[in-house]
Amino acid sequence: MAPGRPAALVTGSASGIGRAAALRLARAGYDVAINYSRSEAAARQTLAELDHLGGRHLALRADVSDDAAVAALAEEAGQTFGRLDALVNNAGMTSQTPPDDLDGVDLAEWDRVFAVNVRGLFQVTRACAPLLRAAGGSVVNVASIVGLRPGPQPLAYAASKAAVVSLTRTLSRVLAPEVRVNAVAPGWIAGEWMQRTLGDSYDRLMERRATWTPMQRNVTGEDVAETIFSLISSNPFVTGETIVIDGGYAATS
Repeated sequence: MAPGRPAALVTGSASGIGRAAALRLARAGYDVAINYSRSEAAARQTLAELDHLGGRHLALRADVSDDAAVAALAEEAGQTFGRLDALVNNAGMTSQTPPDDLDGVDLAEWDRVFAVNVRGLFQVTRACAPLLRAAGGSVVNVASIVGLRPGPQPLAYAASKAAVVSLTRTLSRVLAPEVRVNAVAPGWIAGEWMQRTLGDSYDRLMERRATWTPMQRNVTGEDVAETIFSLISSNPFVTGETIVIDGGYAATS
């Protein structure tokens, strides 16, 4: 990392994992550009929390599936900070089709999930690559445990996260040796995302999952943010890897 105050861009960071990662980076002394597509009120709230921590921070609206918008996003972050040391590709969406409903999959929705979760990740990384290379930076992609093993997630979402794992490996070669590229694969995260996925069964299934987890609880956004920060700030010879964050559930079940 070059001398001076480092800078980071976190996509999809108005709430959830992205918000937690942005705050973790700001607490460590990073200037942070957060990105959102629709959740402007939440983004402004996150920006206010970042500003309270000190430093220069931005909230930038862009749909990561829109390549022109992504180019403008990267340009504004670069012009404001003059550098980019870290990129967290967190922007993502899921399908509303139940996991086992093969016939119910809407192909337009499938394409939209891949446009955001996979193509968007690629477009943001490509746009930021010159700045990241100049800084000797680090990229962390947010995948999911269902990108590595079956789980109760919609088919489009699970397939897109498997693509994120594969793309992480490919990009780690393409951007080497200047830039490291890794991914995190969270398990069941307590909160809104799993509430939407599990519906009325949320409390019962999350409690059971915690009981079956060696660490005896479910993952939080802050747990994921801590691992993201570790991959960015240390691990200088680790690239192309996907770190599972689930308290040991996948390793022991």
